[in-house]
Amino acid sequence: MRDWLPSPLDEWLYTLGAALLALLVAELVFYVGQRLIRRAVRGHATASALADAARRPARLVLRTVALNLTWQAAPAALPGLTPVQRITGMLLIGAVSWLLVSGINAFGRAVIAAHPVTVADNLNARRIHTQARVLSRTLSGLVGVIGGALMLMTLPGVRQVGASLLASAGIVGIIAGFAARPVLGNLIAGLQIGLTQPIRLDDVVVVEGEWGVIEEITGAYVVVRIWDERRLVVPLQYWVEKPFQNWTRSTSTLIGTVFIWVDYRMPLQPLRDELKRACEATPLWDRRFCLLQVTEAGDRAVQLRALVTAANSGQAWDLRCHVREALLEFMQREYPQFLPKLRAETTGDSASSPRAGLDS
Repeated sequence: MRDWLPSPLDEWLYTLGAALLALLVAELVFYVGQRLIRRAVRGHATASALADAARRPARLVLRTVALNLTWQAAPAALPGLTPVQRITGMLLIGAVSWLLVSGINAFGRAVIAAHPVTVADNLNARRIHTQARVLSRTLSGLVGVIGGALMLMTLPGVRQVGASLLASAGIVGIIAGFAARPVLGNLIAGLQIGLTQPIRLDDVVVVEGEWGVIEEITGAYVVVRIWDERRLVVPLQYWVEKPFQNWTRSTSTLIGTVFIWVDYRMPLQPLRDELKRACEATPLWDRRFCLLQVTEAGDRAVQLRALVTAANSGQAWDLRCHVREALLEFMQREYPQFLPKLRAETTGDSASSPRAGLDS
């Protein structure tokens, strides 16, 4: 016994010395391991990103492991040993959770960086971006929840409270289950979206009657950027439970349609020639095809449909407007008499009333 030291500190002296030695060993292991890992991952972008992200949490994990091993080897009669063991145990669980979350997020960022969406054909890159973002966020959330639950399980008081609540009030569990149903539903929907890919980042969709682009996919909702710069926030469950249109599901190319009404006497070949000239005059046309068809012959006028193709939805919209304007200008200039009009026909019999028809 050392009389100059308080009794509890005197009992802890050898254990604290062993803990200090264990921390020094942990630092040595970290230093050597860091040098070896850096040399092994040199030249590999993904592995380097993982190593950099794991450096700080891995250091904390090694330190807490060293302390936990020291406390396990300490005499059981040490005063205050049990609270110290619980605290370092919670720190170890938190450090491991931090390490896993950092590794998951770093891997997701590395995968995204390796597949840029700035290329012309970015369909595969957008698919990978969506999977990486959704799965990394979902897995990080799961690790966080499990880590927090394990940390609480180290506290006997919390375990007893939870057990007594479950044993004496089963209705609480039912209510909690119903309350957590949207969260769990969104979690499962996020996994489905990440794996089955019904939507991806930058996909063009029509949802709830709105045309827009998938701007962001989070762990609970999807943000759709509508054409007029509004944002439509849609829960994840919506995308796996309700129908919607995806204009870029397998390819970004689209067929645009333009409808016009003309008189029955309008010759079609000049309009077909003008449609061809209008398409060839703009870079919006992807040169696959453009054609003019009669889609309806009513009692007053004829409906024509022009089909034109473009590389993506934005260009298809602009091409449709360009073709519509070109056909209207052509008819106003060359065949104004065959535009839809109101006709009135009178017979030779003055007693008969006029008969009128509307062409459009």
